[in-house]
Amino acid sequence: MGFIDDIKTEYRIGGIVQRLIFWNVGLFAIPLILFSLLRLGGVQLPGLDWTIPGTSNWFSISSNPADLLWKPWTLITYAFLHEGFLHLFFNMLWLFFAGRLFLTFFTQKQFFGLYILSAIFAGLIFIGSYQVIPMLVGTTVSMVGASAAIMAVLIATAVYAPQYEVRLMLIGTVRLWHIAGVFIVLDLINVSVANSGGHIAHLSGALFGLIYIKLLQNGTDLSKGVSAVIDFFANLFKPKKATPFKKVHKNSTPPRATAPKAQDMTQKQIDHILDKISQSGYDSLTKEEKEFLFKVGK
Repeated sequence: MGFIDDIKTEYRIGGIVQRLIFWNVGLFAIPLILFSLLRLGGVQLPGLDWTIPGTSNWFSISSNPADLLWKPWTLITYAFLHEGFLHLFFNMLWLFFAGRLFLTFFTQKQFFGLYILSAIFAGLIFIGSYQVIPMLVGTTVSMVGASAAIMAVLIATAVYAPQYEVRLMLIGTVRLWHIAGVFIVLDLINVSVANSGGHIAHLSGALFGLIYIKLLQNGTDLSKGVSAVIDFFANLFKPKKATPFKKVHKNSTPPRATAPKAQDMTQKQIDHILDKISQSGYDSLTKEEKEFLFKVGK
């Protein structure tokens, strides 16, 4: 139980980047284990082929726009799924790196809003590209992965702070725009070679990161829409606090001025006891006088 408690604590205090990593890892590992056990029992659910993690037809995004009509949630869910361990591992490394850089300048709500909006934007461009690019028209493929959203976070940070210095292992200190530039060039080179849809999604995420920062610098924060939706549903399911009943009692009769008199009587008793002690000593006090003096002194 100690290990589970540690994970819960890390999730609770780790911040949005760490929570997104938990979500991505959980959505990779839990279904993989579950459906592996089902296959051992000879159970196969329609449309849920988890032989390769993340390839479920129910949650991966399809390049066929007709599929989006009956499973619109895939515009978001694909950005939390991965095809294999290495795909997940490297994406989570870059999510951690890009997320920490982004949060140096912006808030956690802005980070999550950018992640979700860029995933939707890249998903739509991915579908659209298979309808207009000649070499892709007529092909139907599925896509999963957080790469497009991570690319948006990285490019957004690089656009905002291009001269920010980052120290990389085995390379040394480089500027943030150098890193962003390398990724964009690699995607441009490989977009017509292999995994065209994936590289188009990466470039779409980069474009959205640029748009997001430019709009933000002009006073428009697109992430506020995502935050508003989340707050709406959070408040919808949050239990309402009952208004406390306050009873107000008004005393119609004026209070008696007894406190000063009681205080005067107490002081007279104290003076009498002190005089008695000074004349005859403490042992001359009665039991009642000793108890009274003890209560006053508490």
